[in-house]
Amino acid sequence: MSTNPVTAEAITAMIDREFSGTGNTCFEVGDDYAIARRDVHTDEIRPGGFVSGPTQFGLADAALWYVTFVGVGRIEPMAMTSELSIRYIRPAVGDVLWAKATLDVAGRRSVVGTVSIWTTDESKPSAVAQGTYMLPHTPST
Repeated sequence: MSTNPVTAEAITAMIDREFSGTGNTCFEVGDDYAIARRDVHTDEIRPGGFVSGPTQFGLADAALWYVTFVGVGRIEPMAMTSELSIRYIRPAVGDVLWAKATLDVAGRRSVVGTVSIWTTDESKPSAVAQGTYMLPHTPST
C-alpha cells in the first residue's frame, strides 16, 4: 500500500484534462514506481505485427513522468524530460503495452528512473529505458 499522496487516478485525470488524446494512462503507482498503460492502435504496428519503437519510447517517457510525480510527492505537469535512452530487447507483440518506471533517485532539481516495457509478460520485457526528468525552477522567497 502506497503512502504517497499522488494517485494513479489523479495523474490520469490531469492527463485527460491537460493532455487529452495521448492514449496513455497511469494504471498504478506505489512508493517508488508507476505503471503506465496504452492500448495499441493499428497505426502503431509495424510489419510482422510488432509494436513500433516510437510507441514504446513514448510510453517509457510517460511512465518516467508519472514516477517523477511519485518521487516529488506532487503532480508537477511542467517537469520536463532531460534525457531518455532505450534498449530494445525483443519484439513487442500485443494489443496492450505496459511500462513500469522505478524511481532510482529523486533530488531537488531532477528525478532519475528506470523503465521496463512489455506486452503480455512483465518478466519478458520488450525494452528497457533509463531517463532523467528536470523539475521546474521555483525561486526562493
